[in-house]
Amino acid sequence: MIKELWKSVREYRKDTLLTPLFVIIEVMMEALIPYTIALLVNDIRAGAGVPVILSYAWKLIGMSLIALFGGYEAGITCSRASCGFAKNLRHDIFTNIQSFSFTNIDKFSNASLVTRLTTDIQNIQMAFMQLIRTAIRAPLNLIFSFAMAYYMGGSMAAIFLVVAPILAVALFTIIKVTLPVFRKGFPMIDKLSASVEENVKGIRVVKSYVREDYEKDKFSDASNNIKALFTKAERILALNNPIMQLCIYSVMLFVLSVGSKHIIADGTLDIGQFSTLLTYSFQILTSLMMLSMLFVTITFAEESAERIVEVLREKSTITSKENAEKEVKSGAVDFDHVTFKYSKNADKPVLNDIDLHIKSGETIGIIGGTGSAKSSLVQLIPRLYDVSEGTVRVGGEDVRNIDVETLRDAVAMVLQKNVLFSGTIADNIRWGDKEASLEDIKHVCHLACADEFIDQFPNGYDTWIEQGGTNVSGGQKQRLCIARALLKKPKILIMDDSTSAVDTKTDALIRKAMKEYIPETTKIIIAQRTSSVEDADRIIVMNDGKIDQIGTSAELLK
Repeated sequence: MIKELWKSVREYRKDTLLTPLFVIIEVMMEALIPYTIALLVNDIRAGAGVPVILSYAWKLIGMSLIALFGGYEAGITCSRASCGFAKNLRHDIFTNIQSFSFTNIDKFSNASLVTRLTTDIQNIQMAFMQLIRTAIRAPLNLIFSFAMAYYMGGSMAAIFLVVAPILAVALFTIIKVTLPVFRKGFPMIDKLSASVEENVKGIRVVKSYVREDYEKDKFSDASNNIKALFTKAERILALNNPIMQLCIYSVMLFVLSVGSKHIIADGTLDIGQFSTLLTYSFQILTSLMMLSMLFVTITFAEESAERIVEVLREKSTITSKENAEKEVKSGAVDFDHVTFKYSKNADKPVLNDIDLHIKSGETIGIIGGTGSAKSSLVQLIPRLYDVSEGTVRVGGEDVRNIDVETLRDAVAMVLQKNVLFSGTIADNIRWGDKEASLEDIKHVCHLACADEFIDQFPNGYDTWIEQGGTNVSGGQKQRLCIARALLKKPKILIMDDSTSAVDTKTDALIRKAMKEYIPETTKIIIAQRTSSVEDADRIIVMNDGKIDQIGTSAELLK
């Protein structure tokens, strides 16, 4: 896991390695300053004059400035390294998600991926920050302070050897108990995020059915469950503080009582040594406190790290072969006895023994009842999923032998769920061709009958589309998506029930425009109404994952 995360440090390795070096400088000075003060106190008691005191003063000022420099530089390099690491981690996760096939995406919910990219990475960033600074500072401070305390106080320093194991056992027990609780909590946060996402997307339905109270209660229940779980974990973690305080004050009482006895009774300890011993005691106990906080942070971040690494290790089930074809020769599509399951463990295939051959430039209509696997059939063409059995060929070549980007660049899909992105109308249309001129955009929008409403907007093609296209109607959204696909001029155009929200007249105009604008493109049209496919060269009737009938509109009517 650590090896996987370390890959994301990259250009920030220098800062990551410099931070401990600056911390070492800071800690060494902090360990020497109390010792120097003890020498100063003893020399003053022995009658040292102003010149000696001034020499000590300059030494202390110098050491303080060096410690300040080390702490300042450590803070800068630590911040730069941890923030850069988090940035790279987000980039690596997002980049890996972009490579996922639909099979990979099906393994993670949208809310879970968002939580991993935000909350989980923030937890890891905090842990990383403490690992490269606190995890170096606390042990070194502990070692240096103990060594100096032993040098100054002798056998009295043995008290720390008694306290340290007690704290270690207590921390180990706390971590062992809380980690499973945190592990249960993160999936609950994912579900809460999913509930919020679902509510925001369906806010119109919620309001139209007056279900606000139900949604509020559902959210409150989920939120209270998370609160209860994390409160339980925090309650256990809170034991760390009283245990630490008990050890601190026990050590302070021991040092004060035994040290005072040595000073008053037998004189084996002088004032300088005693004051320095108290300082080192405080530094040792502070280091132990820092270590305990570090363990708490790491405990909290460990589950986040596992969730992050899970996404990083996920490899796309669909990849290009080493010597894959870089050209799609034509829009011909062949299904040779294709069987498909979404899961290997599924009892029944979604598509069963599909044998279908489509010529380049043909217009094919696909109709069938809900759940007849119409969408599943066309998703195999751009290789969004791989077949379970049989072969899908495009341009006479097995799609598994064609470079994935090349294949998908040759296919344009207008899906059932039309998606527009935040940006202008022109920006959204240019997804079909990023180099397209405004005239090209206007032309395809005219073909898709989208210009009639775009021209009515005050800003025309510069009109801003909100996230998800919430500020345009369903029919407008469909026409914009069709225009985007037409701009691509693909070899294969797949329209998955993509004119369901437009009237029959507009539907007919769009089909006529497609026939004239891209005559050589293979057009596959999935529709619920027969009028959308009646002029197709052939119509395929799907039923329960199989091809029931194939023919022209007239043949099928007979």
